[in-house]
Amino acid sequence: MSHAPFRPRFARLVTLGLVAVVLVLTAALILALPNAEPLDRAGFALVGLLIAWFCWRQATVRAVPDEDGLTVRNLMITTRLTWPEIVSVRFGSGRPWVQLDLADGDTLAVMGIQRADGELAEAEARRLATLVALHTTPAQDD
Repeated sequence: MSHAPFRPRFARLVTLGLVAVVLVLTAALILALPNAEPLDRAGFALVGLLIAWFCWRQATVRAVPDEDGLTVRNLMITTRLTWPEIVSVRFGSGRPWVQLDLADGDTLAVMGIQRADGELAEAEARRLATLVALHTTPAQDD
């Protein structure tokens, strides 16, 4: 089973495009205000950079599996889980992204698998569920 990272496609393309648009428009706005005070220009630049940073974070959400567990990088928080901590993988209709049920009773969204990706998202959710099952199956005693 592949340990390739889980990354959204559609959201990634849209947000990377938005990063470029925001940076270009911010620069154009700053240049279009020749009489603006330096603090005003700095304020416009800061707002543009914050919007671009937020879009960049959205574009870089992912979940990276390895032999020991899963590292989930969502919009603001990165969480490291071992395989035994993951009880189940849910991706029911209406959910915007995969949700993990954890052994401590909590849930964790996996924004790296998003409903907007359609059939690819369904396949990736199945792949994640298979990885969880493979890594949490108790060893057989011979």
